[in-house]
Amino acid sequence: MAASKPVEPECGTGLPRWQLALLVGTPLVLGAGAVYLWNRNRGKENQGKKNGERKTPEGSASPVQGQHGATNPELENMSPLDKAQSAKNKGNKYFKAGKYDQAIQCYTDAIGLCPKEQKGDLSTFYQNRAAAYEQQLKWTEVIQDCSQAVELNPCYIKALFRRAKALEKLGNKKECLEDVTAVCILEVFQNQQSMLLADKVLKQLGKEKAKEKYKNREPLMPSPQFIKSYFSSFTDDIISQPLQKGEKKDEDKDKEGEASEVTGSSGYLKAKQYMEEENYDKIISECTKEIESGGRYTAEALLLRATFYLLIGNATAAQPDLDRVINMDEASVKLRANALIKRGSMYMQQQQPQLSTQDFNMAAEIDPRNADVYHHRGQLKILLDQVEEAVGDFDECIKLRPDSALAQAQKCFALYRQAYTGNNPSQVQKAMDGFEDVIRRFKKCAEGYALYAQALTDQQQFGKADEMYDKCIELEPDNATTYVHKGLLQLQWKQDLEMGLELISKAIEIDNKCDFAYETMGTIEVQRGNLDKAIDMFNKAINLAKSEMEMAHLYSLCDAAYAQTEVAKKYGLKPPTL
Repeated sequence: MAASKPVEPECGTGLPRWQLALLVGTPLVLGAGAVYLWNRNRGKENQGKKNGERKTPEGSASPVQGQHGATNPELENMSPLDKAQSAKNKGNKYFKAGKYDQAIQCYTDAIGLCPKEQKGDLSTFYQNRAAAYEQQLKWTEVIQDCSQAVELNPCYIKALFRRAKALEKLGNKKECLEDVTAVCILEVFQNQQSMLLADKVLKQLGKEKAKEKYKNREPLMPSPQFIKSYFSSFTDDIISQPLQKGEKKDEDKDKEGEASEVTGSSGYLKAKQYMEEENYDKIISECTKEIESGGRYTAEALLLRATFYLLIGNATAAQPDLDRVINMDEASVKLRANALIKRGSMYMQQQQPQLSTQDFNMAAEIDPRNADVYHHRGQLKILLDQVEEAVGDFDECIKLRPDSALAQAQKCFALYRQAYTGNNPSQVQKAMDGFEDVIRRFKKCAEGYALYAQALTDQQQFGKADEMYDKCIELEPDNATTYVHKGLLQLQWKQDLEMGLELISKAIEIDNKCDFAYETMGTIEVQRGNLDKAIDMFNKAINLAKSEMEMAHLYSLCDAAYAQTEVAKKYGLKPPTL
């Protein structure tokens, strides 16, 4: 699929990346195909509380000193704290019975009776009253009482979480995120409730910010290496083929292998020449000239312009061009199928899988012998976790193009992921043997080595995985992503932070537009406790994101790191670092 960056199905850990970026005391390694954690023994003290609800107030549910309204002769001899505790206990009984007004009055009595120096007890009374207000959906009162409780006891998990929920109800996502981040850290990420709320809020914030940012972003041309890698995923893409002899000037027709001058009348042919010269910034304007003049290559120019709109992250401009090519009767079948593939990939990036599937199916109907259709649809099926269908598409691609090393490698990876997640050792080994066959038959397929390396890393065969990444670098020394993967491998394999960071820095040096490198560097800096640097890395990745979906994900990471800085300032909570 012609996506800007591979996107894997939900990783095996079941943990969202924002949580991995903040996980207390857990060195993090993120790859495009795997997420690795070194798990530390947290003890068993929290096992019974992982999914615990926080609906009830604290303290005994039965009054220890008589019933509400009854005369107790010993009451006058009780200390102020005992009287406050008695009122709280009565309030708890009313709470259990669903009589929240009476419970609130009892908790209010307890707050008034409690000596001010008894901060722990007083914070409990405020938190209990907040619990009663929560049942009445009085979110402002909940926030006020929880704030009082937290002021008295800054690490009061119940009060922080209850306030977070109330803040979320009122739409105060930033403050909610800070509270729930504090809760996650205090609970060492052992409670599913707080983790789910954090994930929900981070996704909401990410989507909101990405929508606004993406709408107003400046188009940015990716690196030449990225563009060449993108076009290499197509074999039947007419617009990416070199200039043909008939497209060159007469005096240049015999100059094989050279980028020649073309007639000044065709903006499309000029754009093609600029592609050969890697002068990508001029392609859109030349295609526009061809389109506006109604030239011979209008359909090709529309498709080429749409392709570069997609590459710079301007799907809004790309779609009308793709629509037009798809509906052009005079356009060749190859052009229309290619446009459908690219529009289908765009829909998938926009999280519209139904529309994406429709486009790929239509492409297969109009051009059933187009290997690209099956190759890219296979990738779509992997994203949709439809592995058997994906393998079928890769098989069809291989049948049409037996020399398609990329399809062979991706088929192996699909089979491997299915076996690995299904915990089927014999099928895992079969997939690994398949990788060996691919790299034996296609010694120059860098993607084959890269995917095999990811599988080897899953199997903790780190030394061999490292060799595979070295092969990738030998074949494609300018592929920044490979350096990032190799750097992450050093972190997991040898816990060699210095070497890992050196390799990821090398990736940025090779391609300063590699958003994956900045994202990974940011995640590691969070683990090192360098939150300001992490936020800077995430912001750089955000500016390079090629889709609104990618941008939303990056904003979630950035917001998670920023929330941690605020929690450190407010409550002094700093997780262990690498």
